[in-house]
Amino acid sequence: MKTYIADGMLLITAIVWGSGFVITAIALEYLTAYQVMAGRFLLASIILTVLFGSRLKKASKSVIWKGALLGTILYIAFALQTVGLQYTTPSKNAFLTAVNVIIVPLIAYAVYKRRIDGYEIIGSIMAIVGIGFLSLQGSLTMNVGDALSLACAVAFAFDIFCTNLFVQKEDAIALTIIQFLTASLIGVLVVISQGEIPTSFEKEAIYSLIYLGIFSTTIAYLFQNVANQYTTATKAAIILSTESFFGMVLSVIFLHEILTSRMVVGAVLILLAILIAEVKPAHPKKKLMKTLENQTPK
Repeated sequence: MKTYIADGMLLITAIVWGSGFVITAIALEYLTAYQVMAGRFLLASIILTVLFGSRLKKASKSVIWKGALLGTILYIAFALQTVGLQYTTPSKNAFLTAVNVIIVPLIAYAVYKRRIDGYEIIGSIMAIVGIGFLSLQGSLTMNVGDALSLACAVAFAFDIFCTNLFVQKEDAIALTIIQFLTASLIGVLVVISQGEIPTSFEKEAIYSLIYLGIFSTTIAYLFQNVANQYTTATKAAIILSTESFFGMVLSVIFLHEILTSRMVVGAVLILLAILIAEVKPAHPKKKLMKTLENQTPK
């Protein structure tokens, strides 16, 4: 039951991140990318500290350094994605970022030296192909922005993997608070170093930051970090890859984008990828061997 609840929390996270595409676009009309990142993490830090600050009193050194590491990785990932977006198209940026769904199981294999789950690999490949159908248009050539977006995918993959690893032994909420405090500290320092301290805010910018801070950051990452205690890193990456699917659906509904056959194919592939990773139909031979083992006298 906890596994299904965790998967549901990850799905909610993907839906919220999908909606974040539109809100971030609005925010960037009034603020710089670094101001948006600092604002969302600072607001999320304040909210979580007010609600769960008491957990920090019991935080061990292990929780502190792990949370700081997650916060640093998270900020780097967002920075690479944002800067990369300045040199490439949004569709290619979204696709290359989503390559983390393939990278996560490779990191797990490199660290644990365990055999990679075949169904999760199939699901990962199907998810990335589906995202390609949803996102890629026109030229497939690689430029600086594409390389930065790919580096961003590696950073997000490490974020998912490390989160899944750390929450098995540490308090997920305390980790999230320290993660955001670290990311917001880095964000504020970058804004100051860039000389981008805002002197005034448009109401649209304020509303956008509130949405990104509360929903796309606080709730989404809290759900992700808690859910990772009850699922694998690869499955989490596959479910979170539906961010592009929900981004497409919400764009069609609210921005009146035209639904194409490519988008439908991509959506179907992503949904099938989740089903394969979730259900994992047992191999008949393995089921037979398990039955024989259970029947063997001990």
